[in-house]
Amino acid sequence: MQHDELSAWLRLSLTPGLGNQGARKLLTAFGLPQTIWQQTRTALAQVLSPTQVQAMQAEPEALASTLAQTEAWLEEGKSSGQKRRIAVLGDAHYPSALLNLDDPPLMLYLLGQAGFSPQDAASPAMVIRSEACLAIVGSRNPTPQGLVNARQFAKAMVQSGLTVVSGLALGIDGAAHEGALEAFGDEAQTAATVAIVGTGLDRVYPKAHFDLAHRVAQNGLLISEYPLGTAPLSGNFPKRNRLIAGLSQGTLVVEAALQSGSLISARLSSEQGKEVFAIPGSIHAAQYRGCHALIKQGAKLVESAQDILEEMRWLAPQTKSAGPNPASSPPTPIAAHAEQDLLDALGYDPVSLDALSARTGQTTAALQAGLMTLELQGLVARLPGGLFQRQVS
Repeated sequence: MQHDELSAWLRLSLTPGLGNQGARKLLTAFGLPQTIWQQTRTALAQVLSPTQVQAMQAEPEALASTLAQTEAWLEEGKSSGQKRRIAVLGDAHYPSALLNLDDPPLMLYLLGQAGFSPQDAASPAMVIRSEACLAIVGSRNPTPQGLVNARQFAKAMVQSGLTVVSGLALGIDGAAHEGALEAFGDEAQTAATVAIVGTGLDRVYPKAHFDLAHRVAQNGLLISEYPLGTAPLSGNFPKRNRLIAGLSQGTLVVEAALQSGSLISARLSSEQGKEVFAIPGSIHAAQYRGCHALIKQGAKLVESAQDILEEMRWLAPQTKSAGPNPASSPPTPIAAHAEQDLLDALGYDPVSLDALSARTGQTTAALQAGLMTLELQGLVARLPGGLFQRQVS
């Protein structure tokens, strides 16, 4: 993209009060952004409100610095070997699935080896096909079992030739990206994973996912609608959820409290006529109440990745695993009968020492010793609040 063209697009995106809808009206009426900025106030007034027309008369304060920063970022990508580009409405690299949104982003910043067309991808396996994308979202504070589920479902999807879409957040999002990357290999049919973030692509949020973001770029794609330098503002993340839902054919919610932002993605997916899936859990665990609410509202209850593949008519290769079945997977065998009895007493819900003592008749000291042994074997996880939960691998 040439300097003048990029400047015109950035000015359109940075003009306060204009928004995606106002910008689209201008593009429809006048064509390319360079032409828009040549229009008179009278012509603009035929399309926009008086307030918007007034806002367009002054160049945004941040335009010069943002333009310089963006051009430097693109140039650095060439020298570093990172694939960086900008896709604008109408561009061949712009994902067509997002054009169906009520307010598709005016500009998208892309970082990674994958692309939405063969010409824009590093290899045939790096092409992102929206008809083969599943969003996996959930709690930022999941249970250990939730992390296992997210990772294994994502792994099964990529093994079945799909791309996993999520938001790079802590918790379920990160586990979904990890599972997708773990499955990506020589036999991959599409890009492993897409991370849609709520900051500028020159930042990684959370910082703990710096390495993960780098690996996503190598085997998939990072996407942002926000200009470079944009901080992780709280309002950005619910807004970017519409892109997660829009890019995917369905959304799987692994764990979510009733106020979770993941439910926004699920609602948007449903409003777009797409499938919503939810993994059920304990009726006593707050992390699953959002999932249970979705199921009551018509989301598909899933116990294995095969449930999703069949519902979406995505057939898994016969040689691949269809993913976990938390409800029926047997525990890893252990030698001591006493430890097996304790594991059986745990069930699958989070449980306290007092409840375990009532179930088993054992002393607190004996239970702590047995639970420690099970923890070391990876069969039990210790949760906040003094709770314990059986792990299903």
